[in-house]
Amino acid sequence: MVHESIAILGVRISNVDVPASLAIIEGLIESGISHQLVTVNTEFVMAAQKDAEFKAIIHAAALALPDGFGLLLAARFLGHPLKERGTGVDTVQRVAELAARKGYRLFLLGAAEGVADLCAQRLRDNYPNLQIVGTYAGSPVVEEEDRIVALVKQAKPDVLFVAYGAPQQDKWIARNLERLGVPLAMGVGGAFDFIAGVAVRAPRWIQRLGLEWLHRLYHEPWRWRRMLALPRFVGLVMRERLGKIEDHVKY
Repeated sequence: MVHESIAILGVRISNVDVPASLAIIEGLIESGISHQLVTVNTEFVMAAQKDAEFKAIIHAAALALPDGFGLLLAARFLGHPLKERGTGVDTVQRVAELAARKGYRLFLLGAAEGVADLCAQRLRDNYPNLQIVGTYAGSPVVEEEDRIVALVKQAKPDVLFVAYGAPQQDKWIARNLERLGVPLAMGVGGAFDFIAGVAVRAPRWIQRLGLEWLHRLYHEPWRWRRMLALPRFVGLVMRERLGKIEDHVKY
């Protein structure tokens, strides 16, 4: 479905609020045609600078939701503000609520052994009418693809959530989307862990301040290397902004 998008450092991001994104998602599911959805954060944008395949997948996605406060700040700084943030965790829960109302079937793929099962149970507790037709940990390695695709096709879900971490999950979906026969497939990163309670999500007030990354770093200090992408992101955004100012002055 057609919607407004912007670009940050050359990476496409959908500029939609939550109601609009859910309306688009419902339309994609109802179409019966296979679509991919991605949630983009600053790490995605930085990875896409060096990974052309990953960048192409983001650009080809039916929706590329902004998952990260840093993207909202960058978009505002660059002069084309985003309407609203759409995190992977929140999107999974919103789609689950939509599925419970509409009778859509979900399949949860990925995360550590047993996490998808626990996540499924939590979602069923929150949305009693929800149909979760399969859970499987598996692996994003190519050798397992045929078996996993067969498992998903047999379950016939309307929505497939894949939690293998980026960019592996997104590349896995792109490689297998057409033969999966699923109207909507979405990479969800660590969403299963948060919903299952295996990982601790930041309180709402920390999320509103845009400090969710700091909270996660405190609980998962091993992520510090990945956080190094943040200052590089800031530097590139400032350079892009200065470039636009210089072009305007020259004009």
